[in-house]
Amino acid sequence: MNIANSEVAQIITAKTCGCKEFQKKVTYNFADPYHTLCLDKKDIILAQLQACETLLKYASDNSEKAVVEKEISELRTAMDLLV
Repeated sequence: MNIANSEVAQIITAKTCGCKEFQKKVTYNFADPYHTLCLDKKDIILAQLQACETLLKYASDNSEKAVVEKEISELRTAMDLLV
């Protein structure tokens, strides 16, 4: 049994990568490795959605905002299919 106490506010962080010539995309990273052991699909998608909403607040240009908004809509569709 793994018991860990973490002070991380978000278990997944999101960032955009790519350049103007190629398609930009959103990538994810687990902030705390303990969470990778006990998350199901729904928990991961909810964490990705939360990370994207945080990323949207800090998007610097319109192309970045469009990529993040598209990712949010795809994650919401995935959540609808799981429920």
